Amino acid sequence: MAAARLVLLSTTHRVAAGLLSYAAWEALRTADEVYSASADHPLASALDDAGLLLRVPPAASPRPLAAFLVERAGVGAVVWVTGPDGDPGLPDALAELLSARAEAGADELPEIELLPGSWDVPGARLLDLVDVMDRLRSPGGCPWDAGQTHESLLPYLLEEAYETVEVIEAGDLVGLREELGDLLLQVVFHARIGEEHPLDPWSVDDLAGGIVDKLISRHPHVFSDADAATAADVEDSWEAIKRAEKGRSSAVDGVPLAQPALALAAKLLSRAAKAGVLVDVPELALPSAGALTSAAVGDLLLAVVAAARSAGVDAEAALRASSRGYALRVRASEASE
Repeated sequence: MAAARLVLLSTTHRVAAGLLSYAAWEALRTADEVYSASADHPLASALDDAGLLLRVPPAASPRPLAAFLVERAGVGAVVWVTGPDGDPGLPDALAELLSARAEAGADELPEIELLPGSWDVPGARLLDLVDVMDRLRSPGGCPWDAGQTHESLLPYLLEEAYETVEVIEAGDLVGLREELGDLLLQVVFHARIGEEHPLDPWSVDDLAGGIVDKLISRHPHVFSDADAATAADVEDSWEAIKRAEKGRSSAVDGVPLAQPALALAAKLLSRAAKAGVLVDVPELALPSAGALTSAAVGDLLLAVVAAARSAGVDAEAALRASSRGYALRVRASEASE
């Protein structure tokens, strides 16, 4: 019989059941008894395949369970397979019990070992987000979440994107983590809705797989033998590959026309310049008040964007900064009244 010991074996539900470390499988293989709180533990099938019997103790609450495990470990090697919730209260109950027995002068106490059997890999918590979103969207979940569509979520997608821009410009790194999480939620939400399409369903795995393929194909200088010595070379290569993939014939194909006007103008100007397409823009001149038609204002703004771009200034960011300054002046004026 193996030496008297109690192994608390922890696993993670974010890794496929049975993918355990060598030390974990050795502990299970050499144990006299293996226990968990439920016969439906995610590891149960893997243990059964390995010819190991998974037992369920008669006690469930922490203190009686701790007493039971210590008693069984007193006569042999016992492995307790921790549940997905981490079995709250059990470690404390074991510590209290062994401390009390040691103070009472017990002759032999089982050796207790905490053994991680598997660990979360980077990005594993994304699986939790997918699971939570699935629960919210499924029958018995949240009626609001279940009622959303790609179209109804558009305002939230835009709002979260703008809030992300705001915290970046403010240098708020704590806020950035929160806003990026909110933005990620929108992606997972749309992916969950995509799974329900009656003719062409797709999932978050399809999204991830698509972007992985895109990143690899558009970075041949990293994943293949192409050369790109500078960031400018990378940008030129990216645009060339993108045009070839999408079969675009114009420098401005693929520019989203629904984006804010200043950003749209800047993108169109940038695309044309990179492609060497020379198109005149209105000269920067203020018309008289009577001549400020819609077309004149549009030409004026286009000229401002072109001038800003030539000076290396982000017109969109500059206007937001000026707008924030204006808002501060408004608040100061209101406070002084």
